[in-house]
Amino acid sequence: MTASDLPGLLAAVRGCAACADLPLGPRPVVQLGPAARLLIIGQAPGTKVHATGLPFNDPSGDTLRRWLGMDRATFYDPAQVALTPMGFCYPGKLGSGDAPPRTACAPLWHARLHAHLTDLRVTILLGRYALSAYLPERAKLSVTEAVRAGPQPHPHYGLLWPLPHPSPRNRRWLRENSWVEAVAIPALRAALGRNA
Repeated sequence: MTASDLPGLLAAVRGCAACADLPLGPRPVVQLGPAARLLIIGQAPGTKVHATGLPFNDPSGDTLRRWLGMDRATFYDPAQVALTPMGFCYPGKLGSGDAPPRTACAPLWHARLHAHLTDLRVTILLGRYALSAYLPERAKLSVTEAVRAGPQPHPHYGLLWPLPHPSPRNRRWLRENSWVEAVAIPALRAALGRNA
């Protein structure tokens, strides 16, 4: 696999219609460049991200960028940050929130996309779905316990760093677990070399 294969692969991901039955139709959202040293694996786009096609272009993204100490220009630079959610398209509603990410996406695309990332230092796992897929030994833990256990080294992904999802729906959890922003986030910034 060469870097010249990546544009075609990204075009294939963005043109994917494997889940043609999605309520708003397929619109895969991904960002990746081979030089990226940070990979963020989230859940699935919400309606605002679906509408714009820009990952984390919503209040969750505002919180995530604040956690990382990154401005939008840095965050949206594929040479610095790769973004591959567990589900690439908006999955629709379920109850009072969004449905879980579609299960077809990660097996179909992740390995091929991630093979292009050869210099990863940190891979952030946002929320239960990414954590269960990439840290299966922590899958039975609560998100609180898994995040508290901290990062784990991986030969390809650098430090696998579990975090809660930065969704506004998690505000109460974040208030009750203030150690995340007081301890875990500064440690993550230090690992990224972003202590500002």
